[in-house]
Amino acid sequence: MKVLSFDTSSKALSVAVLDGESVLAETTINITKNHSVSLMPVIDFLMESVGLLPQDLDRIVVAEGPGSYTGLRVAVATAKTLAYTLGIELVGISSLYSLTDCGKSGDLLVPIIDARRQHVYVGFYRDGKAIKADTYMAFSDVLSSLKDEKHIHFVGEVDSFLKQIKTVFPTARITATLPSATLIGRFGAQLLPVDVEAFVPKYLKRVEAEENWLKNHNEPENKTYVKRV
Repeated sequence: MKVLSFDTSSKALSVAVLDGESVLAETTINITKNHSVSLMPVIDFLMESVGLLPQDLDRIVVAEGPGSYTGLRVAVATAKTLAYTLGIELVGISSLYSLTDCGKSGDLLVPIIDARRQHVYVGFYRDGKAIKADTYMAFSDVLSSLKDEKHIHFVGEVDSFLKQIKTVFPTARITATLPSATLIGRFGAQLLPVDVEAFVPKYLKRVEAEENWLKNHNEPENKTYVKRV
């Protein structure tokens, strides 16, 4: 199975082309760039470099969230367009799982994406499997939730939280990791495809503008703003 996988859910951009378990090409760019401008040229470059045409692909695997709203929209829109146009399968994988390409067997891997204002998107993985659902929460609450764990390994966007981690868990392992398109490509190749038309990003929280609006407007949780005609 030939797979194109990519992740633009954070500052970094990662793209990979795989043939089964073999990595034909992978590129990760860890600088602030406009992913909407960079993603397709990187995909085109990697595909051309390995001598593949779009119609040679069998599946698209994309990091579906959580993460940057703009980055997720770019990735999901691109993935859906490619899958629909080429008539191939689509699979979405957690952006937090994309950060877990390290660690020892048995450790609790805690991938985090900085959501600003001392909040994070966080996952909890052991031996490659999620033991809790990905969530959005204050980082202090993340630390409190882990008080009974002994072998913890924080990964992902950890730089802003080093002092807090070392204070509460002085023996915890901490590794700054970048998203791995290869990791999600390999995992996504094993899963059942999704409905391309129904596929949407997993944001886990509202955009800031919507949250600010709701503070001043008493609206029910299930309120819809689509007028029925």
